[in-house]
Amino acid sequence: MEKFISFDEIKKSLEKREANCREIVNHYLQNIKTKAHLNAFVEVYEQSAFEQADIVDQKISEGKAGKLAGMVVGIKDVLCYSGHESNASSKILSGFESQFTTTAIKRLIDEDAIIIGRLNCDEFGMGSSNENSAHGKVLNALDENRVPGGSSGGSAVAVQANLCTASLGTDTGGSVRQPAAFTGVIGMKPTYSRISRWGLIAYASSFDTIGTFTRNIEDAALLLEIMAGHDEFDSTSSRKPVLPFSQLLNFEKKAKIAYLKETIESNSLQAEIRTNTLSVLEKLKNEGHEVEEVDFPLLDYILPTYYILTTAEASSNLSRFDGVKYGYRSPNAHNLESMYKLTRSEGFGEEVKRRIMLGTFVLSASYYDAYFTKAQKVRRLIKDFTENLLNDFDYIIMPTTPSTAFKFGDHSGDPVAMYLEDLFTVQASVSGVPSISIPNGKDQDGMPIGLQVICNSFKEAELFAFSNYLRDFTS
Repeated sequence: MEKFISFDEIKKSLEKREANCREIVNHYLQNIKTKAHLNAFVEVYEQSAFEQADIVDQKISEGKAGKLAGMVVGIKDVLCYSGHESNASSKILSGFESQFTTTAIKRLIDEDAIIIGRLNCDEFGMGSSNENSAHGKVLNALDENRVPGGSSGGSAVAVQANLCTASLGTDTGGSVRQPAAFTGVIGMKPTYSRISRWGLIAYASSFDTIGTFTRNIEDAALLLEIMAGHDEFDSTSSRKPVLPFSQLLNFEKKAKIAYLKETIESNSLQAEIRTNTLSVLEKLKNEGHEVEEVDFPLLDYILPTYYILTTAEASSNLSRFDGVKYGYRSPNAHNLESMYKLTRSEGFGEEVKRRIMLGTFVLSASYYDAYFTKAQKVRRLIKDFTENLLNDFDYIIMPTTPSTAFKFGDHSGDPVAMYLEDLFTVQASVSGVPSISIPNGKDQDGMPIGLQVICNSFKEAELFAFSNYLRDFTS
């Protein structure tokens, strides 16, 4: 029987003195070694994790421990942690050691969470399958022939396989929610700006959001409660008050719920996902909630808008990686120009180069207005439509993904098919609203199905409470 699969279990073990933090860390380290072939971790912080554990054990004995004492957390390899390597799972940042710690991570450590290592991901967060990593692919623990989703595949598998209590990922267009659905865990993307992006290696700055992977809603709520809030290092971080989310999980009202006709009737939607989603909606109706089908005429425009804008931002953000100051530098360069060209050509993977090229194209003088400016206008239409819908309804429910986890190589030769895996998650990212994926049964092959819930900006308390309530209705 698995131990320490939730923070509540850890707290009870510590209170009863059945275990201390060092023993809890050791438990996870043994799991990591046993399941090393899953390739979830690219680096394990064994020494520093034990050092942190000893400090927290001392605080517990003195009655001074923080809210997260005993929680063991893995961090996606795009989040900086002082004194440790961070390379965004890319060759171009090989050997780069961070000089500072991501604000979100620092806030966890301040509450006595223990950081156990950095987790594999698609290079710079670009991918939907975790096949685009310089460290190799991550395996889905339920079926090692299938992808774990991406880009935060390592973060999802670390929680799925009980290699840590919780993990941090980043969500640009679904990179927390989609792998959560593929691995059967809970993936939470808060409102854009709710968590500071300071210390996050940027992909698309107006979309990037730090999110969490957990086994239950309580842990997700507690993590957001600790990490959220304004940060003087990030001018885009929100000053909205942070509620005690973990204490507001009771849901007792009758909700008004919308589901998008186009997502349920999509030709790409796997039959079992449609069945399980409709089953939840029917159960909610039977409980007296108002459930209504609505049209979403902009669905066909979401993915093009998302990829035009994110690739444009990636083209700009990734221009800083040139081999001059840090990271990889091509040994084959013979002058300044060749150093730039060869370093970037050899250092970036194929998917990253594809997105940089596309982004550079849409930002070029001849195409800026035709693509980038138009995409910004469509983004506003999508955002306004979503917010207006959420002014009329409390929640939007839809499948997290069109299919369950697919096999390695199924989409690797077809970028468009890979991009379509984000079809249902990008709406919340384009709109900047919070969204969560919770498990909703399994398909005939035993692979998890995800159910996605969206609510209006900064209403995470309501989202957590409703999602906790929904767990009684999922398959």
